[in-house]
Amino acid sequence: MKKIYHLPNCNTCQRIIDELNLTKKGFIFQDIKTEKITEKQLLEIKSLAGSYETIFSKIARKYRELELNTKTLTEEDFKNYILQEYTFLKRPVIIIDKKVFIGNSKSTIMEAKKLL
Repeated sequence: MKKIYHLPNCNTCQRIIDELNLTKKGFIFQDIKTEKITEKQLLEIKSLAGSYETIFSKIARKYRELELNTKTLTEEDFKNYILQEYTFLKRPVIIIDKKVFIGNSKSTIMEAKKLL
């Protein structure tokens, strides 16, 4: 499977999509704002990533607004926050077969590019 969870109005996501030329490589695109991520999809991502915390964005604006930075969150908390609010999903999430690439770091994008 080739899939990307992203926000189409996110310049960083769009830059990565263009850089990796994903529109021409048979990827399924899911706009996480208009098509909420399901619990099943999130579980699949977590099983590839290892934990919900790995795919949770601690730089999301709401992370500080809700003062989550002052709390000790469990895996269940991370999961529930991602399911409630799309901005808590670290973006983009790119799945290529059984490998997952999370976030926009240069090293992550380079690894995805190598696999493609």
